[in-house]
Amino acid sequence: MSNRLEVLKTYKIYIGGQFPRTESGRTYLACSPKGEPLANMCLSSRKDFRDAVGSARGAFGGWSGRAAFNRGQILYRIAEMLEGRKAQFVDELIKQGATKANAENEINQSIDRLIYYSGWCDKYQQIFSSVNPVASSHFNFSVVEPMGVVAAIAPQEFSLIGLVSLIAPIIAGGNTCVLLASEKKPLCAVTFAEVLNSSDLSGGVVNILTGKVSELLPFFADHMDVNATCFCESDEAAKKLIKEKASLNVKRVIIYESKKWNSDESQSPYFINDFQEVKTTWHPIENIGGGKAGY
Repeated sequence: MSNRLEVLKTYKIYIGGQFPRTESGRTYLACSPKGEPLANMCLSSRKDFRDAVGSARGAFGGWSGRAAFNRGQILYRIAEMLEGRKAQFVDELIKQGATKANAENEINQSIDRLIYYSGWCDKYQQIFSSVNPVASSHFNFSVVEPMGVVAAIAPQEFSLIGLVSLIAPIIAGGNTCVLLASEKKPLCAVTFAEVLNSSDLSGGVVNILTGKVSELLPFFADHMDVNATCFCESDEAAKKLIKEKASLNVKRVIIYESKKWNSDESQSPYFINDFQEVKTTWHPIENIGGGKAGY
């Protein structure tokens, strides 16, 4: 039995709260830094991305309409579920090249980051909204609202903390998302999808694909039902392509370069604000009895 060939796990993608295989039937082999085969990963296609965007759009109304404190409760629940599966994530991180100490630190940071953003869910509105002074008899309010569907490509050098650092502020602000996991270190992404699926998060709020950035990047940038595209690398050609294709429907482009995702500088309410639109409302001040208008 010493020559037994290990049966590698085939990790599926996560769309609409389900775990389908890619419609293309293609896979690629995820390997350790030493070249050892770790698992078979789905090589997602354009059709998979379209399906994921459709699921995210369908989930947007319900998720954005939830009370902010309830979104915070759900993010906290995700952190609780992640805490209960720490050993599995540590094992996957070690297989992908992390030391045991670094793996334990990354999973603890990921849990803490989810809790951090859960606390901001019902507070960022007060920080970024305002009552504006105007020279007329009106109230003028600026309030933040979620953009909609966000298509994001996770940092390539981080298996878990980079993914969590994108998902948490996007959904904390009421958006739904489609994320492409790290091509180099994809194992934790699909395992994290299992955590999401066992939490209270509605299907379609987060959709996770695996595959090649070079193949899927154009679709992330030019899909007409995506409201914002997020990219986390310094590839100038990729950034140029995203900006050009995003102009087709004037979607927002958020670029995060050289971020240290495993440091505290990569968590802030401003990351929530990056995925918000500002709506300004005018309301006339009632003039009672023909006197001077007042508050």
